[in-house]
Amino acid sequence: MKEGLSTRCVHAGEPHDPQGSPHAPLYATTTFKFPSTAALLDVVEGRKPGALYTRYGLNPTIQALEEKLAAIEGAEAALAFSSGMAAESALFLAHGRRGVVCLGDAYGGTLELLASQLPQLGVPTHFLLADELDRLPAILQQGVDLVFFETPTNPVLELFDIAAIAELAHAHGARLAVDNTFASPVNQNPLALGADFVVHSATKYLGGHSDLTAGALMGSKDLVMPVWNWRKNLGQTIAPETAAQLARSLRTLTVRVARQNDSAMKIAEALQAHHAVERVLYPGLPDFPGHALARRQMKGFGGMLTIEIKGGGEAATRVADALRLFALAPSLGGVESLVTQPCTTTHHGLTPEERARRGISDAMLRLSVGLEDADDLIADLNRALA
Repeated sequence: MKEGLSTRCVHAGEPHDPQGSPHAPLYATTTFKFPSTAALLDVVEGRKPGALYTRYGLNPTIQALEEKLAAIEGAEAALAFSSGMAAESALFLAHGRRGVVCLGDAYGGTLELLASQLPQLGVPTHFLLADELDRLPAILQQGVDLVFFETPTNPVLELFDIAAIAELAHAHGARLAVDNTFASPVNQNPLALGADFVVHSATKYLGGHSDLTAGALMGSKDLVMPVWNWRKNLGQTIAPETAAQLARSLRTLTVRVARQNDSAMKIAEALQAHHAVERVLYPGLPDFPGHALARRQMKGFGGMLTIEIKGGGEAATRVADALRLFALAPSLGGVESLVTQPCTTTHHGLTPEERARRGISDAMLRLSVGLEDADDLIADLNRALA
């Protein structure tokens, strides 16, 4: 019988420690010694698992974390990275050489990597918005390797049907990678819906305390392991100290996200009725365009919501500046609530025309709901909106 998610978050990847620690010890070392050349070669040549060299990821603290990450996403294997962008870039280089298709909106750094940098290396990239999905089969017929998308997307929380797109990609010999950062494994399991890879900015919900920077990639062993050499030689491996911090955070993942789900729903419902708010984008609201899909492929609706303020970008800036409990800062998924205006942070690098094409208005504020009392957060928003 498969253990529940909370149990896996606490116990997976925690090896027996002779000193009795319930947690994997921190090995803050770069290299590990062997009793003989034969024993060294067993690890170097993959006949036996073991520690060798931290940049390779062959460090017990990192390996324990990766076992926990794999268990949490229901994957055969996982790799931990120094950042979410490191995980994405290694994935694209390992499995996207014939082309990557990005569906919908995405984090600004991801868009820059795909639009500006990968083409310099000869990697073809394609971009389709949600209303252009009818063009996907024709692009796939060109021999593209990888389809990639976030769901929900950043910042408009658009949803994509993971199972349907996975089936289409596989029919054309392509693989599907899903960025599960916004949903977290608590709310959504892309691998169970047919995706080949799951990628996370572990800086966000997996880390959960705004005190670490990390990334993760999960999938089947035969697909994940080819990414290992890219991570090793690009120097993208997570530090052991950060790995230990991330493992600590994962033990409380389910209780944190459940609380953030509940509070975000209360805030979304409260703001729907506010006269200064043009609209609220949150998958849990019945009138949200993707609500039916959210109910079908998600277990919870997440701690992220985006609101559009009446009066335009200047009005939205005034509201953001007036908030007190919501800190004005980029990033998301931490125990503290954050607000950001996408046109000034996550998508500042896009032209106004491109933001408009993607439905990102200057009047939008993206809220990351933390662990404060929901009533206090609603009061903070009401005061700022006033």
